[in-house]
Amino acid sequence: MKLTPILLGGLTAVLLSGSALAATTLTIATVNNDDMIRMQKLTDDFTKSNPDIQLQWVTMEENQLRQKVTTDIATKGGQYDILTIGNYEVPIWAKQGWLAPLDNLGADYDQADLLKPIADSLSYNGKLYAAPFYGESWMIHYRKDLFDKAGLTMPESPTWDFIKQAADKITDKSAGVNGVCFRGKAGWGENMAFLTALANSFGARWFDEKWQPQFDSPEWKNALQFYVDIMKADGPAGASTNGYNENLTLFQQGKCGMWIDATVAASALTDPKQSTVASNVAWAVAPTISADSKDHGNWLWSWSLAIPASSQKIDAAEKFIGWATSKHYDEVVAAADGWALAPPGTRTSLYQNADYQKAAPFATATLNAIMAADTQHPTVKPVPYTGGQFVSIPEFQGLGDTVGQIFSAVLAGQTSVDDGLKQAQDVAVRTMKKGGYLK
Repeated sequence: MKLTPILLGGLTAVLLSGSALAATTLTIATVNNDDMIRMQKLTDDFTKSNPDIQLQWVTMEENQLRQKVTTDIATKGGQYDILTIGNYEVPIWAKQGWLAPLDNLGADYDQADLLKPIADSLSYNGKLYAAPFYGESWMIHYRKDLFDKAGLTMPESPTWDFIKQAADKITDKSAGVNGVCFRGKAGWGENMAFLTALANSFGARWFDEKWQPQFDSPEWKNALQFYVDIMKADGPAGASTNGYNENLTLFQQGKCGMWIDATVAASALTDPKQSTVASNVAWAVAPTISADSKDHGNWLWSWSLAIPASSQKIDAAEKFIGWATSKHYDEVVAAADGWALAPPGTRTSLYQNADYQKAAPFATATLNAIMAADTQHPTVKPVPYTGGQFVSIPEFQGLGDTVGQIFSAVLAGQTSVDDGLKQAQDVAVRTMKKGGYLK
């Protein structure tokens, strides 16, 4: 039978329509940081090889992302096909049966290449439930030029007392230079990530072995008082609203002498396209409370990609996750923006790559910080929980946010250190009684 042009046009339209209908659209919830935004710009590499998969991005600020994805997965809302979550959520949600195990990330994925501390933190019962996009611990990012000007030398293992002395010397409010920039924005993953790690290094803990909250301890008093004092003297104005992204921008603009925060920030601080101080940045291990202490409070975090167990698009989602967290993706980034901006902290092979080592002067410091993190023993004194900069119990998300709001108010001068600690102790006791941890 001979088809007329009209019939041919109609058939073509039907075929095209059928092809469009056959395409799978993945809705991906993610965080608004540099590495994730870069990934969105590079996804042509994925879609060219997978034309039947379309990507829809929902990009949010960190606190909002956590709230949205937690609500969606707990209620089985089905709003997202891929979630950006971390090693706090993964073991808890996997235990609840909320996440799909990642069993098919591709023949070339090489799961054994993932850094062991990162892979272990994203696994449950020996199975990987989220793939790490990047991994981090914390360290000191500091300005070499300001240290030289002040006649300072960063010790191999600095103490918090040294940080305060250095901050006092570096601070020059008339020139817009703050000695330190620390997180102040409320949130369990914002100011409480910093403050929990700080408190750990001061010998504090959230709970004792019997789950009794410890905010009434001298260690917490010392840690919070130190934080408030140094921030008032040497921190930026409005610090109680500054989180990771805000402090990153301040440092890039030359307004911070020291920033103790995530190792992942190093690439953005040394990128001359983004940072006005790119050639003057150096790194050191996170501080300890005293010269003879070995507890740097190292945190461990990984922004990772996971799939809700209720998803109807697991095969397509695994294809995308396999691409985004692969060795190949590192090469895609390197080709587009240079090796220094490859996602750090996930793969052994990256740290064995001579091109990366040459391009990323922070590589060794980052790897050492990650490998030094001990999430199984996060505090000086014994505790019944694991974590690092968080406590691995379901109640921590709500409790951490509440305590974060209290301590942000302390930093803003709305309440005293003593009153803030009392409020934190009271809310923690109520939470632990309600959760059945305390009788």
